[in-house]
Amino acid sequence: MGSEPYVDQEICIGCGLCVSIAPEVFRLNESGVSEVYANDPGEREKVQQAIDSCPVNCISWR
Repeated sequence: MGSEPYVDQEICIGCGLCVSIAPEVFRLNESGVSEVYANDPGEREKVQQAIDSCPVNCISWR
């Protein structure tokens, strides 16, 4: 497991599930796809839940 979350924006469909799970870490950008805007080590469990829940598997640890 890496140290920071990463979103592959080429794959992201902008469903917003990760934002719902971990709004402290993810947000939808102006293009309507997810991005990481804060890497809070205290949110690792929520980030992992977002990774496991992503319907297109575009979130990973880097």
